[in-house]
Amino acid sequence: MSLAVVLLTVGPTAIVAGGGVALNIGGAAAALERWAAANAELAMHARGDLGPARRVASAVFYRFLGSVIALCGVVFSLGGLLELA
Repeated sequence: MSLAVVLLTVGPTAIVAGGGVALNIGGAAAALERWAAANAELAMHARGDLGPARRVASAVFYRFLGSVIALCGVVFSLGGLLELA
């Protein structure tokens, strides 16, 4: 399998996945925020701490990470296209 095939597979996948979170399509960033809060609460309950869970990351943080992943996907896609040439 050539490097171009790998890059042209990973690149668009990262663009779609990161873009979906960055643009909050279907409430993806908000769902990730709720998921992180639920996991933090479960971890606190497992330790025996019954207080309120602290906020781990906000939806804005997940949207930022999504945009970084989408930009990395663009770089991978361009690298794959350059590898073909």
